[in-house]
Amino acid sequence: MSLRARKWIRVGFAGPGAFIIALVIMAGMALWLPQGAAQIDNLVLPLILFPLIWAALFFHACLDGKLGRVAVVALGLCVIHAGLVANKFMSKPAVHPAAAHEAKS
Repeated sequence: MSLRARKWIRVGFAGPGAFIIALVIMAGMALWLPQGAAQIDNLVLPLILFPLIWAALFFHACLDGKLGRVAVVALGLCVIHAGLVANKFMSKPAVHPAAAHEAKS
């Protein structure tokens, strides 16, 4: 791969890639963080940590010497958290038998 192509791939991971992956991580964090005493810690903490997540992805993409490692880390985090979000939306809530009976009527 040419040096120019590698540079643009790195720019993609450092620019829009870091922002999009940080958004996906933020959405997935709400599913694995504990809720806390006020029941909102799992929602507020990802919002507060978003700039830190973005900065970590940005600097990792800029400073790591191996582009393959940047891709594996960034895409791995994205796939894991996107899978968590997809699993949450794909799982159907359990229906109480009384509610199912009322729906038939």
